[in-house]
Amino acid sequence: MRRTNVAVVSALPISRRTVARSARVLGIASASAALVLGLGGSAIACDIKDFSAEAKCDGDNGVITVTDVDPAGVQATVSVYLQNNGADLKKVGEQVVEGSREGVTITFAENWKPNAEYRIHVKAEGYVDEDIKPNLTTPATACKKEDVPAPAPSDSAAPTPSASAPAAEETPAPAPSEGDSTAPADTSSNVPTPAGESNLAETGADSNTGLIAGIAVVLVAIGGGAVFLGMRRRSR
Repeated sequence: MRRTNVAVVSALPISRRTVARSARVLGIASASAALVLGLGGSAIACDIKDFSAEAKCDGDNGVITVTDVDPAGVQATVSVYLQNNGADLKKVGEQVVEGSREGVTITFAENWKPNAEYRIHVKAEGYVDEDIKPNLTTPATACKKEDVPAPAPSDSAAPTPSASAPAAEETPAPAPSEGDSTAPADTSSNVPTPAGESNLAETGADSNTGLIAGIAVVLVAIGGGAVFLGMRRRSR
């Protein structure tokens, strides 16, 4: 009996030391586990750094894309606003996204102007409720190139005729054709010329010139015969 009691009394101090050491080890292990879990939880939690925005072109149309690379896949609401002098000018749109480690992209149709500014707000309950910093600024070149009208020609560009330029040759008038020529007027007339006027130019068939000439010849012949007879009588 004495030996047994001695063994029990000697064993009690050893068990207390073991318990104390075990408690210390468990406390350190618990703190380490809590720290690891906290770091791991903060690493996979949704954060504003998981979101990025970009202005792109889809053909001739502009779009704004937002990408979520949250590996936890927390559901978040993304809102896009057009800014003007630091204030919201209009709300472009709002969409819900659940990110992934590879990244999930959502697209907002917006025909943005060059150098325009947009505010992108992200809200996930219990995780994040803030804007993507800095605000999104669109490129300096628009997606669709506008047609520039050609400049109108100025008056000074019009060429002036040179003083030394040869004058335009005058085109002679075409000669009248035979069909277009006027028929000559008939100068002959059957109307008798009034007495006392000269009718030397008239040679018509109705003229008395031939008759007068015949009578004159007869008279000259008679006069010549009379003179011839008178001269013979005187010579006798």
